[in-house]
Amino acid sequence: MNTSIFQVAGPIMIGPSSSHTAGAAKIGRIARQIVNADFDKVTFGLHGSFDKTGKGHGTDKALLAGVIGIREDDENISKSFELASEKGIEFEFYSVELDGAHENSVVITFYKKGELRSKIQGASVGGGNVRIEKIDGYEIGISGELPTIFVKQDDQKGVISHVATILADNGINIATMKVSRMQKSKDAICVIEIDDSVDTNILEKLKLHPHIQLVRLIACA
Repeated sequence: MNTSIFQVAGPIMIGPSSSHTAGAAKIGRIARQIVNADFDKVTFGLHGSFDKTGKGHGTDKALLAGVIGIREDDENISKSFELASEKGIEFEFYSVELDGAHENSVVITFYKKGELRSKIQGASVGGGNVRIEKIDGYEIGISGELPTIFVKQDDQKGVISHVATILADNGINIATMKVSRMQKSKDAICVIEIDDSVDTNILEKLKLHPHIQLVRLIACA
């Protein structure tokens, strides 16, 4: 059996738990990138173990820390409530039941000036590893271990071809690509994990397609 040093030693983090603390902070940081740090209120729906035992592990502080940009190896995790208040960010936590979700799951909902910005569901799956399961109800399933391009688009022909062509023309290799939609010819989301990061010029080229609404880069966590 092959065992990596990461599996033995775990992530570099402020404790006490890789799942409840490090993983929680990472989920928060990825969610922050998806909404481009553009929010003034955030709520956290805690499911399963995150809800039942999370407070003792500092899960609430870690989630909020990630959302305001604090890494899991930063001692300021313990001060996240105070730091968020200083930034003028409102926050609250509540219990939620999520059908079929991992025990360490959370729904993070972002608001700006009273309006919903985005709702992101993630899970901490052990050893500091995470999965972003849903974005605004769309099934996604990304780990945040690779640089990831998040595209919101009209569900129209030619959009995926445009994205793949721009990346290929700029020497960017696609590791995985997943397209999700709720209804034909309405909105869709395309999530592309890539081997190398991209600069802003490539992101701007992606935005040129008339049926692309939004492009975000989720940097490797």
